[in-house]
Amino acid sequence: MKSSDAAQKILKSFERYYTIKRPGEDSVDGGQGGFSSITKPFFAEAVFKSHTEQYFLVKSAKLSESDSAERVFFYVSENLDMKTLLEIVAAAWREGLSGFVPYFGHRNTDVTLVIVSDRIEGDAFDAIRKIKHSKSYMMTLKGWSDFRLAALETSTMRATYNRLGKSLKKTVEAI
Repeated sequence: MKSSDAAQKILKSFERYYTIKRPGEDSVDGGQGGFSSITKPFFAEAVFKSHTEQYFLVKSAKLSESDSAERVFFYVSENLDMKTLLEIVAAAWREGLSGFVPYFGHRNTDVTLVIVSDRIEGDAFDAIRKIKHSKSYMMTLKGWSDFRLAALETSTMRATYNRLGKSLKKTVEAI
């Protein structure tokens, strides 16, 4: 299976709950969907936002509210080496948190990177499990951000994940 076909299948599994931005499309929601154009090295992007409120009997007696968001970046390549891996991880983390300002009522803003490659070099394949990023805002009073990473090598159909990326296992291995 070609890596672009596998990436399309994974991307399709995100369509139900996420706003998807593919190459060549204009901005989604006039930029309100979380992005205005796809960041250069990525194949596609997806955004999920959730807002919840809790009330006591009537809406005017609001107990709490919280916002959650996730930005997913999809990267497709023929060969993934260690240098490229570190570059795209840094780009996804930086771009995923760009424009975000922490506030009370914010729960989490997570960044996810899904890599689909024909071949992943051995050192890069092993390094994926060790990659981690997280950030706490005002000792979590204003929320936090975590980084999830999943990678699929289409030539052997091997997949690997970082600790938080294991939640993507069913999605990636369903191909």
